[in-house]
Amino acid sequence: MREVHAVIFDLDNTLWDVGPVILRAEHTMLRFLAERYPRVIERHSLESMRDVRARMAMEHPAMRHDFTWLRTQALLVHAREAGYPESMADETFEVFFRARNDVVLYDDVLPSFEALASRYRLFAISNGNADLAAIGLAHYFERSLAAREAGTLKPDPRIFTMLLDAAGVAADRAVHVGDDPEADVEGARRAGVEAVWLNRTGESWPGSIPAPRHAISTLAELAPLLAAPAA
Repeated sequence: MREVHAVIFDLDNTLWDVGPVILRAEHTMLRFLAERYPRVIERHSLESMRDVRARMAMEHPAMRHDFTWLRTQALLVHAREAGYPESMADETFEVFFRARNDVVLYDDVLPSFEALASRYRLFAISNGNADLAAIGLAHYFERSLAAREAGTLKPDPRIFTMLLDAAGVAADRAVHVGDDPEADVEGARRAGVEAVWLNRTGESWPGSIPAPRHAISTLAELAPLLAAPAA
């Protein structure tokens, strides 16, 4: 591995399993709506609410990077349809968002951060809208950048460049660690950043994308990889 000064982490499905988190948060939101705004639930199921969000993304492609905006706007549609005040949208999103940030970290996350924090500058880039402060991880990271702040989604290399420029880190002195071959590995590569593919589930690499030089199955493998001399 070349000399590394900074390590950038993806969040969802890299530091925690996001699928169960989102599902639990959506059901928490549904229970809140059933109690406070029942006419929405009379009109919609979880699936039809997802359909409305998907329609919002299609109708507003310039906002598809901002999941907070998409959810809030869809909730505004539900409020208007059901004859509720628009304040319902913000109330309901807050309920969802609290649950969305109630994550269970993978067991290797905290030990790895403790091992890395004294040797490298740590950063985060995410397409999602997780709140590192709410989760309790913000103190490990010098900076974080979400797609909604950057105005674009990975694999657009600009999101990596924005973070690196703001931090004063050269692309060739950073590595990015993430689970998604396209968003994380290809996105980092386009920005000139070395990518480390975190493959927790033993997936096969998709043949449509050039494979990365480095792949790990657990974050426990990351510190030794970064410390290894360049071949």
